[in-house]
Amino acid sequence: MTAPPVWRELMLIVLFYSGYTLTRIVLHQDGTAPAFRHADQILGAERFLGLDVELGLNRMLLQVPWLARTANMFYATAHFAVTLGVVVWLYRYRPNQYRWLRTSIMVATGVALVGFWLYPLAPPRFLDSAGFVDPVTALHSFGLYASDASGSLTNQYAAMPSMHAGWALWCGFILVRMASQRWAKLLGVLYPATTVFVILSTANHYVLDAVAGVVLILGSLAVSWVLYRHCPNGSWRRGRGPRARPALVRPGEERPGRLRDGRWRTWIGHLRP
Repeated sequence: MTAPPVWRELMLIVLFYSGYTLTRIVLHQDGTAPAFRHADQILGAERFLGLDVELGLNRMLLQVPWLARTANMFYATAHFAVTLGVVVWLYRYRPNQYRWLRTSIMVATGVALVGFWLYPLAPPRFLDSAGFVDPVTALHSFGLYASDASGSLTNQYAAMPSMHAGWALWCGFILVRMASQRWAKLLGVLYPATTVFVILSTANHYVLDAVAGVVLILGSLAVSWVLYRHCPNGSWRRGRGPRARPALVRPGEERPGRLRDGRWRTWIGHLRP
């Protein structure tokens, strides 16, 4: 199976970014009050489950300024750069695996867009009253939301599920399973773990955000793999099953045939069962 044309993939990117932009417009129309109400719900659930480690990680990160600045840079760049790099590598060097893996991340991102729309969520860095501190603001360092312009171009309340965690796991899965170099496989293990640490310690996501992103990408990988494994030619998208193979003609059976001059005749098959 070959990879699809580049122009088609670019159209998909435009389509999904348009959907992401739409969630930001809807949020601005409804206001941010639901997002902060949902944040209280998430923190309450994490405290009940004993998963509220974000504040401790945030305070620990701020005690090491150089590490905090590095985490800010990582959060702003790796999410897009690493994912794009893996997509290009997959398209170029593993074209037979590209379609089902591309479909998996597209499905997960599509479901996440619905989540951003239905469940806007204020990130921990907006909760000053809970003790969280935004390391970008505190250290005046480079970050994804360092300027008003960058903040206006992104949906800062698109936290549930965390696609930073989901996309990182998707990249790690591909590197571990398909890369031939050991260092690349090691990177596939370290990158998702580092991403989860960064999104929690920089107060951009909650633990439950990361869990939801991981579960979403694992589910989309499983669904996409099953669909493409059983219908490799994409017949599931056209609403019909795999094309049936022509039946063999057993000795003594007859079926209509066609001569070159167009006249029909009957012939006896000589194929063994």
